[in-house]
Amino acid sequence: MATPAPETPIVPAVAPASTGPSAPSVKRMFASIAGSYDRANQILSLGMHHGWRTAAVRWSGARPGDRVLDCATGTGDLALAFRRAVGAEGEVVGTDFCDEMIALASEKAGRAGLSIRYETADVLSLPYDDRSFDIASIAFGIRNVEDPAHGLAEMARVVRPGGRVVVLEFGQPGSALFAPLYRFYSRRILPAIGGWVSGERSAYEYLDRTSSRFPAGERFVALMRATGAFRGVESHPLTGGVAYVYAGEVGGEG
Repeated sequence: MATPAPETPIVPAVAPASTGPSAPSVKRMFASIAGSYDRANQILSLGMHHGWRTAAVRWSGARPGDRVLDCATGTGDLALAFRRAVGAEGEVVGTDFCDEMIALASEKAGRAGLSIRYETADVLSLPYDDRSFDIASIAFGIRNVEDPAHGLAEMARVVRPGGRVVVLEFGQPGSALFAPLYRFYSRRILPAIGGWVSGERSAYEYLDRTSSRFPAGERFVALMRATGAFRGVESHPLTGGVAYVYAGEVGGEG
């Protein structure tokens, strides 16, 4: 269901409190599971994460020729999807603060024969000029940011007015039947399988802990609105609310 937002100030306002996990600990954790990351994602999501990324690209409104910045790119799957959407005349830049992930993403793009520029960067301090991109995205990464509101505002800063910031993130299903089944899977099954695949069970206990507590649906829409960076925000639940795509239109004058 699309959720329109009221008019908001053009200049991004950043929420004062930091609510996310410690950046050094998150970086160490992702470095430790980088080699098994793709295999674990495929198994744990039953392959559904590919469709979720397709939905994120669709709701971004990406067109041939667009410039896209994919933050917290990980092993680069969303950046690859955007590269295909924007065509040869477009440009995609993928960033992550974990060098091990960037190395894997670059190798993957090379195997696919797709040109993507990968750079090490933190979403809280992006090394790009204002209004440099048509779209900025982040998939399953915003909950790992020390200050999510600041990260959203920083992404909006580098996008032109009328462009979009797109967030793909886990949610919490709300149906009476599905919700308890998903909670059992997330708390019991997911850490066991993730630990078996990666050798790092604690990383997948962290995934459950952070995704179950992070604001989803209307609460995340409210967080995006509170930055003051967006003049419209949409929320789209996927797979019964297991994941959400959020799309915010950046405010300001062109």
